[in-house]
Amino acid sequence: MALLEASGITVRFGGITAVDDASISAEAGTITGLIGPNGAGKTTLFNVITGLQPPTRGKVRFRGSDITKGSPNSRARAGMGRTFQRLEAFGSLSVRENVLVAREIHLGVKLIGRKQDTMVDELLERVGVARYAQQRADSVPTGTARLVEMARALAIEPKLLLLDEPSSGLDEAETEHFGQLLRALALDGTAILMVEHDMDLVMGVCDVIHVLEFGKVIASGTPAEIRADRKVQAAYLGFSDEEPVVPPIPAAHLPSESEINATTIELPAVESAS
Repeated sequence: MALLEASGITVRFGGITAVDDASISAEAGTITGLIGPNGAGKTTLFNVITGLQPPTRGKVRFRGSDITKGSPNSRARAGMGRTFQRLEAFGSLSVRENVLVAREIHLGVKLIGRKQDTMVDELLERVGVARYAQQRADSVPTGTARLVEMARALAIEPKLLLLDEPSSGLDEAETEHFGQLLRALALDGTAILMVEHDMDLVMGVCDVIHVLEFGKVIASGTPAEIRADRKVQAAYLGFSDEEPVVPPIPAAHLPSESEINATTIELPAVESAS
């Protein structure tokens, strides 16, 4: 049994169906990607999994238990950690205090001591933001704030980590470090489910990918399988999956700029009027 199973999830807002009979899962020790065009329903499905949005139909099971009607707090206590597409840091607190607050909420203030302080510092170091520890969270760059939110999610020692657009605002070096961090967390046994638009990151770190389009799961598989899937290509490129795809002309068959400039175009002679 998968650590997380969301089955037959449907969410309707009036006459609009945001998620339509979607089923996805996430295994311990694996990184699972959830991708799709804008408006496909990815964040809504995330909200159902974390308890922020009740489903119109369907069930969510976590660690073998039906949590469909459970509160976000109860899911966090059960081992779900989450970051948000929109940054949710405590701006007036320092970076370190942001992570410490999450740790205090998880353990209870009375259990916080020197050992937990050390863990917070280790988390800041692990995600790469230790040098910003004493800065206010609202004064650091967006990419850094993303990593602070990641450290805060890790402070509750989650079994399942749900990440909504985690690489947004990260530069190339930060994204590379972030991918390495995800792989290390998976090796430690953490299940990771992430919504992400950076396809290089998704294809580089995910073990399994689910693709949503108009609220429906249209494909699930390995990165190689998803990359070759005709329905996925159609969803992203806009053609019908029944239409033949015209391959690009090989570069070797295209004239170079120098060849174009050297080409003499002969025009027909024009007889002058007498």
